Amino acid sequence: MDLLQKSLKMIEKHPLCNHCLGRQFALLGYGVENEERGRSIKQVLTMKAHESSLESNNGVKALKILASNGFSETAQELLKKMKKRLASKGHKKCFLCEDRMGNIEQLAEKASASLNEYEYNNFLVGIELPLNAEEREDEFKAEFAVDHGENMRNEFGRLIGKKVAEQTGKPAEFMKPNVVVLVNPYNETVKLRVNPLFVAGRYRKIARGIPQSKWLCSECRGKGCEKCNWTGKMYAESVEEIIGKPFLEATGGARSSFHAAGREDIDARMLGAGRPYVIEIERPRRRFLDLKKLEQEINVYGKGKVEVSSLSYADKDGVRKLKKAESTQKRYRVIIEFEDAVTPEDLRRLKSTLTNRMIIQETPLRVLHRRADLAREKYIYDVDVKRLAPNKVEMKLRCQGGLYVKELVTGDGGRTRPSASQILGNKARPVKLDVLNVIMADQNVVG
Repeated sequence: MDLLQKSLKMIEKHPLCNHCLGRQFALLGYGVENEERGRSIKQVLTMKAHESSLESNNGVKALKILASNGFSETAQELLKKMKKRLASKGHKKCFLCEDRMGNIEQLAEKASASLNEYEYNNFLVGIELPLNAEEREDEFKAEFAVDHGENMRNEFGRLIGKKVAEQTGKPAEFMKPNVVVLVNPYNETVKLRVNPLFVAGRYRKIARGIPQSKWLCSECRGKGCEKCNWTGKMYAESVEEIIGKPFLEATGGARSSFHAAGREDIDARMLGAGRPYVIEIERPRRRFLDLKKLEQEINVYGKGKVEVSSLSYADKDGVRKLKKAESTQKRYRVIIEFEDAVTPEDLRRLKSTLTNRMIIQETPLRVLHRRADLAREKYIYDVDVKRLAPNKVEMKLRCQGGLYVKELVTGDGGRTRPSASQILGNKARPVKLDVLNVIMADQNVVG
């Protein structure tokens, strides 16, 4: 059965608009849209039927099919001139799209209008179809053995996308769009899925007593109670909140998520060049930010507590790379207070024992309630030790990320081996801890 015969069979069985007929042969030909393809097929069928009608009634039958189920005005006019009556059965709808293909322009205008409140560089149109419409098309394709067709979802998406691009002056982007416009041609609804905005940078925490992330009250879990003074939080602020608030104000976003290359303890400072992080802003209304100005605003807002630097745009891949970099090398400075005085020989022994040494650490008792009880191996590359007072020492070390430095000092009841306390046989405790540097293997990840 050739293309024209198959087309007439389709129209004889079901009413089809130009789009839906042409779509069944979408892969045949080049540079022609389905609506034009369908109209051309119907025009040729009408001409053939007219030719046949001059010799037999078979042509009249085909003209009636084209006039009724094919919505062909040419076939309707020919039947009038031939004084052939066309049974009136009221207005028919296209069997496949139910005439929704005729609303492309209006749907595109509605989609474009929905984007007005957002800043974006590019977009993608997605189509939501009722299940029965997709099932109906699948059954139709199976019935007529359609081998060169396109599905309705693709055609709607392509045509509306072209119109939106014309109306907004913004290009469609299929891999990483800023905004996805979800259009349902059947109920004529438009929804936006605004993809997050990612900004990378580094932060320095120059004050102690600030957690990296918002810490909900353990009693009320954020609802507010006497324990947390009705704030819902264990700590008044966090690095995440100090950085996130100016970002949310600048972008008009719904909420933020904070991703960092590891974390420091609440009572530890993060110094040096700072810790790499990526902040993720959900549903941002504004994407075109003056990052240098925003950096200054954050530093004013977090003055004396948190500073940021090296802000740059990032993406989801940057977050994945950042998470993989959590175990990257770190430099620490810890002030250690021993129970008894230490000698120069003690300092040399501490340095030689810990330099180029693998440390075995079981999950510290202080975090055991929220982390699995595992034994971890962490490597120390180099150590420098300086005495500050008879029983007080400054120790600087470069080590593998994930090493618990406080437990390296105390020994944690034998759960960290070796430790400063064990090596010298002198009970020790960490007084102050600072992260001096986070050494990224891939400096292009962030910052």
